[in-house]
Amino acid sequence: MTLDSYFKSLEGKSIAVVGYGVSNAPLTDLLLARALDVTVCDKREEAKFEESASLRERGAKLRLGEDYLENLHEDVIFRTPGLHPFTPQLQNALNNGSVLTSEMEAFFTVCPCRTIAITGSDGKTTTSTLIATLLRESGHTVFLGGNIGAPLLSKVPEMKPSDFAVLELSSFQLHSMKCKPNVAVITNISPNHLDVHPNLEDYVNAKRSIFLSQDENDRLVLNANDPYTPEFAAQAKADIRYFSHEHSVQSGCFNVDELIYCAKNYEVREIMPSAGILIPGLHNIDNYMTAYAATEGFITDSAFRKVARTFPGVPHRIELVRERNGVKFYNDSIASSPTRTIAGLRCFTKVKPILIAGGHDKHIPFDDLGTEIVARVKALYLTGETAERIRDTVLATPGYNRLTLPIYVIDDFRDAVISAAESAVEGDVVILSPACSSFDKFKNFVERGNTFRSIVLGLE
Repeated sequence: MTLDSYFKSLEGKSIAVVGYGVSNAPLTDLLLARALDVTVCDKREEAKFEESASLRERGAKLRLGEDYLENLHEDVIFRTPGLHPFTPQLQNALNNGSVLTSEMEAFFTVCPCRTIAITGSDGKTTTSTLIATLLRESGHTVFLGGNIGAPLLSKVPEMKPSDFAVLELSSFQLHSMKCKPNVAVITNISPNHLDVHPNLEDYVNAKRSIFLSQDENDRLVLNANDPYTPEFAAQAKADIRYFSHEHSVQSGCFNVDELIYCAKNYEVREIMPSAGILIPGLHNIDNYMTAYAATEGFITDSAFRKVARTFPGVPHRIELVRERNGVKFYNDSIASSPTRTIAGLRCFTKVKPILIAGGHDKHIPFDDLGTEIVARVKALYLTGETAERIRDTVLATPGYNRLTLPIYVIDDFRDAVISAAESAVEGDVVILSPACSSFDKFKNFVERGNTFRSIVLGLE
């Protein structure tokens, strides 16, 4: 189906766009440009919804405020990714005949080029960015979007069949969405977003949907060391490629004795030493191997080596902000889960960092994080909703010694950062790696990371 025929199929139907945000704002523009019957539903009150006058001028109807989900009855409902499809009002609309979809599902319906879709609990953005960078370095035209912040539906007219669309997909986007990417990637699975998903099974099922519609002509990249991989592999119809930093694999990419290899039906060739990767950490070696397994056959090994040596990383991911009086400050605001923080801590093998952690409570356990903090952290500064939960977990962790690992709970984020900085001495590392999402104090992890960067750069 083409983009034009898709919009033509919506003619004569009532359409609700639920949540006027990053993905749905440009979607609304496209719908209104074709004079379709559009109602924009948003939780903001009229006084705080700056776009209301412009939308009405272009023909949109508005349903605003706390009751924005009430009386949903439109023929087609585009939901925002952050709104769970099991929300009672959405379910009621479905029971009454409405069709539930999303901007991303519409994109998959009309996309004319090859698609590589990436999901997982950790590493999605870095892996997606690496895949796009590797493809571009190998001469391809690439459109990078999805959860990474750039909706692509409006870009469809620019796409050619030989191009690639690289899509980072969250569990919220995948939930209830039908998609059939040419290449699907699951980086790993660990408990996450349990403040929105009713249980872990629901979260895993959302991730699983990235490959369920694939066939034998498609490719699925899986983490050979993830406990969910055997289950996924048994259900998949696609050609499976694995990545592993622990052992060799039949087909895919692996790291053994500090060398990265490519394997295809047990035929193995060396690609490069893992030490040649510029950005630090075992998890980034995993990200590179994931990217290689996804793009093998579309890129050159020389392009892979060049990107590995020069790619500086993605902002807010173990980003060196500055060195002050011999102390290095790292921004790892993207670490919104314990597994991400654990991966960040493991990057520092020669020094125990001073850790700033805590944030919005997603109701996920901190036991494994507590073990890593006790083993790897010099001092712990906690802030946000989860500060006391993390503190109590660390206090109860076997081996904890309050003399060698002081813990400070400081509610104000700025005060926590400044206190951590003031406690550091030459040779120390101070890292913001929250292990939690940002929504208790910030709009998103970017705002949190930028605030940290601003505080650190302002230190005299």
